[in-house]
This record gives sequence, C-alpha cells and structure tokens, in this order.
Amino acid sequence: MASNNPFSALKVLRSTSRALQNRNYRLYFGGQGISLVGTWMQRIAVSWLTYRLTHSVFLLGLVGFAGQIPIFLLAPFAGVLVDKWNRHRILIVTQILSLIQASTLAILVLTDTIAIWQIILLSLSLGFINAFDNPTRQSFIVELVDNKADLGNAIALNSSMFHASVLVGPSIAGILIAVVGEGVCFFLNALSFLAVIISLLAMKIDLKIRETHSTPVWRSFKEGLAYTFGFPPIRFLILLLAWTNLIGVSYIVLMPVFAKVVLHGGAQTYGFLMSSSGCGAMLGAITLASRKSFLGIEKLIAMAVGFFGAGLIIFSLSNILWLSMLLMTMNGMVMVQLSAGTNTALQTIVEEGKRGRVMGFFIMSNIGMQPFGNLLAGSLAHVIGTPKTIMIGGMLCILGSIVFSVKLPSLMKMIRPIYLKKGIILEEETVTQLER
Repeated sequence: MASNNPFSALKVLRSTSRALQNRNYRLYFGGQGISLVGTWMQRIAVSWLTYRLTHSVFLLGLVGFAGQIPIFLLAPFAGVLVDKWNRHRILIVTQILSLIQASTLAILVLTDTIAIWQIILLSLSLGFINAFDNPTRQSFIVELVDNKADLGNAIALNSSMFHASVLVGPSIAGILIAVVGEGVCFFLNALSFLAVIISLLAMKIDLKIRETHSTPVWRSFKEGLAYTFGFPPIRFLILLLAWTNLIGVSYIVLMPVFAKVVLHGGAQTYGFLMSSSGCGAMLGAITLASRKSFLGIEKLIAMAVGFFGAGLIIFSLSNILWLSMLLMTMNGMVMVQLSAGTNTALQTIVEEGKRGRVMGFFIMSNIGMQPFGNLLAGSLAHVIGTPKTIMIGGMLCILGSIVFSVKLPSLMKMIRPIYLKKGIILEEETVTQLER
C-alpha cells in the first residue's frame, strides 16, 4: 500500500533540495532563477525579431551563430583564467556587462532604430561575455556547497532552475511580443541582472588560494587540453555532448519556422513549443536531483542521447500542435539528462586544479558547438526544408549514442579507480554496482 505520510514526502523534498541548505547556494539559486527567466525572454525575442525583420532562415541561423561562436573560440582559454582568478569577482563583472548589453538592445528596439547588423553585433558581444561567464559559473558551484557529496544535487538543481526558466520565460515572451513587442522583453531582462548582482554581493565567500605561478596562459591551456582529451572518460563525454549539440540541439533555432510554417501558428505557438521543452527539461532535472547517488549516470547519458534522437525523428513528422508539444517535452527531459549528467560526471572525476579548464571545454561542447549547428541547420533547412533537417539530426544522434554505449564498459573501468580514491565507492563494490 502506498504511504500518504506527509513526513515521508517532506523527507523526499529535503533530499531533492539538500544543496539549498548552503546559504551561498541559496543566494545563487534565487538570483540566477530570476535572471534566467529574463535571459530566455531575450532569446525568444531576439529570434522572433530577427525573423520578423528579415523572414530569412539563414539570418536566423546567423544570429544564433554570432551569439555562440565566441564561446567555442574563447571558453577553453577562459577556463585557464577561471583556474587562476577569483571566480566570484569574474561573475560580478560578467553580470554587469550583460546588463549593459540587454539595456542597449532594449533602447534600440523601443526607439525603433534596430537593424539586423545591430542584432548580430550585440549577439556577438553577449557571446564574448558568456565565454567567460559560463565556465566560471560551472566551476563556481563547487565553492557554494560545504558538503561535496551535495555537488551532484547542486548541479541538478541548477539545471532544474535553468529549465524552469525555459518553461516560464518563453511563455511570458510570447505574450509580451504579441501585446507590446520585443523591446519590453529586452528591458525586463536588463532589470533581471540586478537580482544576480545583488545575490553575488550578499555572499560570504572564502577566498581560495589558487596556484597563480607564472605559467604562461598558452602552456596552461595545453595542459588542460592534454588532460581533457588524454583521459578517455572525459574525452568521450565531451565528444558525445559536442556531437549532440552540433547535429541535434540545433533544431531549437528552427522553431520559429516550424511554428509558423509547419504548425501554422505565431509567436504564442513558438512560446508553447519552447515552454514544453522547458517543462520536460525541468522534470528531467528534478529526476536527477532526486537521485541519492550519481553512480550509473554514464549509462543514463548514453540512453538519453538515443531517446533524444528518436524524439527528433518523430517530431520532424508531426504537424499537430499537441503531439509536437509532447515530443518537445520528451526531448527537453532527455537533453537535460545529457547536459546535467555530463556536467556531474565531469565535475566528479576531474582534478580540482584543472576544473576550470575542463569546464571550459564542457561549455565549448555544450554551448560552443551550437553556433555551427545553428548555421548548418539554417543552411540545410534552406535547401531541404525544416522537417527533413530535424530528422537527419535525430538519426545522427542515435549513431552517437550507439558508439558511446559500445565504449562505455571500458570507460567505467578507468573511472572506477577515481571513485575508489575519492571514497565514492568502497573497494568491495563491483563494476555491476557502479553501473547500476
């Protein structure tokens, strides 16, 4: 008989949100939660504004490319500085610069002086900011939890916060765009950065003593590169994530076209699709946060990519709104299992002195590959159409899942000594228990 004991439900809730017991993490979680809603409002508004001004699928992909190519080029080098500099101060600077970028965009749109070249330039500038902001935030999480056993929970909660904003932000943006236009979305996003800045200033951070010896940046970068791609478990996790973001996740940039041409809708339809993805992603993140242990997460990653590919194939064949929304929900759920799961796996096995550099490559593969995917998807959709482009991406994702699954047993044998050294598993535990 199922138990209706409220104390049991409270215990589960506390377990799922245990990282929030840390004051600094609570501040971070609250500030970022507000800001991310504004960020997604801006992303939706930028895409819709671009398509409204140009009616060009190629330019839609180009704007996405401009906003993310700096991350691909600079995130690994930024990771070197993240390992050397104060991460708390870096984040304060990047949030202030992001506020300025959003304010500039709002002014241009509200004064009706916006042009496509300005959208591209401002997207490019935000990409430069995020190239430093993203690896810093990923590396900073470990400093916000006192009990390192809560790290996996903190990463999963961070992912749930991100994807909850995907649920809320696009819905608000869709309504605001239809009623008052895109400019208000940019203005509200600028205001939302104040929440992050205030939360960062309120934190009590112990200054970390880092190795700041005079190793040249280029040599430190090469050390991080050799470590990241020289150790097979890290290498294959990074490559699978990069592959999926290159040929699968780029379907997101085509959603304005899919909403308007395939589903015959408008801005609200676009918002519904993106909100469905956010809802699924939030469910996926909550599922990860509720896990008592992250052991076996590598197997979950392989399965997630396979299900994501299958979901894309079916989605490409749909012309019914409710079915498309259901598939977007499933795709969002498995994608967060891939991204947050990979983040957790990497943060667990990486050496502390190289965390920033590995997170730089993680950001490059998770976000930095998307501009190439956006440009590729936009160009391919211009030739063969949006549905066929999405279908091809799904097929290639399934191929990536198969390759990773074949390599997984040998990768787990390499990871096991690290888990033993860190006390994550006991000596007598078997490989089968590790992969459970």
